[in-house]
Amino acid sequence: MALEQVKQIIGDIKQGTIAPIYFLMGEEPYYIDGISDYIEDNLLSEEEKGFNQMVLYGRDVTIEDIVSNAKRYPMMAERQVVIVKEAQELSRTIENLVSYVENPQPTTVLVICYKYKKLDARKKLAKTIKKSGVLFESNKLYENQVPDWIRRVLAGKGYTITPKASQMLTEFLGNDLSKVNNELEKLQLIIKPGEQITPQIVEENIGISKDFNNFELQSAIATKDIKKAFGIVQYFGQNPKNHPIVMTVALLYSFFSKLLKYHSISDKSTAPKALGVNPYFIKEYQEAAYNYPMKKVSAIVSAIREIDMKSKGVGAANLSQGDLLKELLVKIFN
Repeated sequence: MALEQVKQIIGDIKQGTIAPIYFLMGEEPYYIDGISDYIEDNLLSEEEKGFNQMVLYGRDVTIEDIVSNAKRYPMMAERQVVIVKEAQELSRTIENLVSYVENPQPTTVLVICYKYKKLDARKKLAKTIKKSGVLFESNKLYENQVPDWIRRVLAGKGYTITPKASQMLTEFLGNDLSKVNNELEKLQLIIKPGEQITPQIVEENIGISKDFNNFELQSAIATKDIKKAFGIVQYFGQNPKNHPIVMTVALLYSFFSKLLKYHSISDKSTAPKALGVNPYFIKEYQEAAYNYPMKKVSAIVSAIREIDMKSKGVGAANLSQGDLLKELLVKIFN
């Protein structure tokens, strides 16, 4: 996991094991920023930074400029730090960095932030960095991995969170870890270490309703609580901007696809791992499996696809989001 790799990289730096090159790449900018910011803030003292730390931007420099700066000697300090942000702007010429990486300046720490892209592992630059420095890839988490990420981040800071609260945050914020972390930091200012973050705390401080959200709609459908499901959909119809149908349809499609898989699992004790869900939520799948036989689940998945198409204007006569969701509920419950 990337979180463990980040801890290892920062732990090594703290212990004095500092690489001459940190090439930070990948689709998830959160970890790239985390490592880069740590180096920028901690490697040099405030007195040393003035002459020995510089931040360059990929759109403003060439590979030759980076190498020229990296080859400088530090002034009145053990080392200098050169950080290149937005280095993906140099993707066409990035392989030209090979000659420097083969023989890096030992008194320079070069940090390359290569967001949303990654090096070709078959080419020489990636292979050479692995030998002489740190090549770190930051991959996007799938949304079903975010609740566990939230739990582990909070645990590392002395907090706990209920599964429902972490699910609410994930549904509201998606898999943008920077956004999720910003909201977690807000909550940490409000509650004391050791306390548990609950759905009530999330609702009061982040503005997510603990009663009217996709997570609660899924639960109401799973348990065949028809009145509650239609009440939530009614609320969604009145607040379409805050509850876009595309998100609701995607969540329900994911749920019923997993329910289809749950039906086919012979050893139900393996279901959490097979479905990629927190064991806390397996009871919901058990109840849904009782309420919706496999044949019915297949029909529901088809109905969800149909509503998805209608929400995009295919075969729908100007129906509102609320009306489309009500139509979907009728097909699910009938």
